Amino acid sequence: MVKLKNLKILFITSEVAPFVKTGGLGDVSSALPQTLAELGHEVRLVVPKYGAVDERRFKIHEIVRLKDIPLHIGDEIELFSVRSSFLAGLKTKVQIYFFDNQKYFGSRKGLYQDIKTKKDYSDNDERYILFCKGIMEMIKKLGWTPDIIHCNDWQTGLIPAYIKTLYADLELLRNTKTVFTIHNLGFQGLFSKESFQKTGLPESVFTEISMNLGSKISFLKAGLLYSDVLTTVSEKYAEEIRSIDELAGSMKPILQKRKSELVGIVNGIDYNIWNPEIDMLITARYSPKDLEKKYENKSALLEFFKLNDNKDKPVIGTISRLTDQKGIDLIQEAIDKILELDLKYVILGQGDKKYHEFFEKVQKKYPEKFAISFGFDDELAHLIEAGADMYLMPSQFEPCGLTQLYSLKYGTVPIVRYTGGLADTVDKVNGKDYSGTGFVFKKYDSDEMLKEIKHALKMYENKTVWARIMKNGMAKDFSWHSSAKKYIELYKKILKED
Repeated sequence: MVKLKNLKILFITSEVAPFVKTGGLGDVSSALPQTLAELGHEVRLVVPKYGAVDERRFKIHEIVRLKDIPLHIGDEIELFSVRSSFLAGLKTKVQIYFFDNQKYFGSRKGLYQDIKTKKDYSDNDERYILFCKGIMEMIKKLGWTPDIIHCNDWQTGLIPAYIKTLYADLELLRNTKTVFTIHNLGFQGLFSKESFQKTGLPESVFTEISMNLGSKISFLKAGLLYSDVLTTVSEKYAEEIRSIDELAGSMKPILQKRKSELVGIVNGIDYNIWNPEIDMLITARYSPKDLEKKYENKSALLEFFKLNDNKDKPVIGTISRLTDQKGIDLIQEAIDKILELDLKYVILGQGDKKYHEFFEKVQKKYPEKFAISFGFDDELAHLIEAGADMYLMPSQFEPCGLTQLYSLKYGTVPIVRYTGGLADTVDKVNGKDYSGTGFVFKKYDSDEMLKEIKHALKMYENKTVWARIMKNGMAKDFSWHSSAKKYIELYKKILKED
């Protein structure tokens, strides 16, 4: 009988900060397990040991009984080992297992793509088959029975399928339940039928996870079909992916069928890291009671980008992947009209080559008003959040989004499109009583976006009104505790239903 007060949770992910990350999944995979542990549960993490993981810095050590474990991948036998360290937070330490195989993970700096060519690794199928199947063998050798196995995105999608088929007789997992979280339905882990043969799964599973795209299969679809419950990272996104054809695509029938088992839980953020009152990466710390200090960060931001400092001129910031999903095409369409306005605009990001080339030209055309830094720079990201007045995030779709949550905490007023997690977290400013936390437009259209930017600029002119809007956002609580408690309620619910 499971003691529902103290759960044992195995959290499986393909990235986790600070060890290795490409985006929001890495942040979530760090903060959520730590918060679950703070709330009294035993949590263990598993992540591949990529070449980018610094062994010495993180004091990663061997586990003798989990060394050189053989595993069949198709007709080949691969060896893997499991190593260990701790994810250390301010209040808790969470044990983290590193899934170690030199051929597929340790020899590569990139996670999913070659860092030189920017193309997906051609053997990503074998890499994550080894990871998923290897975790099953790891559990057997550990002899540790988790109540919940929490999987994340396509890289872990085969695990629920293994549990329900190949490992269905494993007594150790007889009462274990699986949760599968969709962080972005757009990434589906599509591979050929030949890839399926390497999984060792029964042919009936192929029939289930076939995509009717020739003979392609989807690792994501395996997670959607075989997990006990599905979650995604905002209530609005959960609604969108089961109702909007453009988002759901061929997954729509499954998501419709399982709609009562699809739960939206908004991601939280770690206020030990993202908090202007204690942030050591910014120029000046500040709070809602001391907003003047924010302008010291604004001056530092403008100095960094070599833009003339004028604290009365509004600064818009964007930190984003430079892709259509993030609404960068809208910004491209409207950039001349945006920069005709009395403002400055700074961007931090990387992505599609066409946008790199485009924004380089914009920077040359408007050197006094626009600047961009390509790549990812954590310190600069903090400075943009602290130094900008407004934050532009016009996503085509957005499962949850984290940067708008950072912006709210830093008094940097978001301008967003009404979609996914943006709809759930940014409340439209009311022009009568100035309640609300940001500026929101619905139609995916550059003119609609521009109209909302102008609306924000108009309100910015009244410093008293603007300070109130800033404080509205800073007062919101998007800490992980609220979200983690919802996960715990979900875990307990599915364990009780057995």
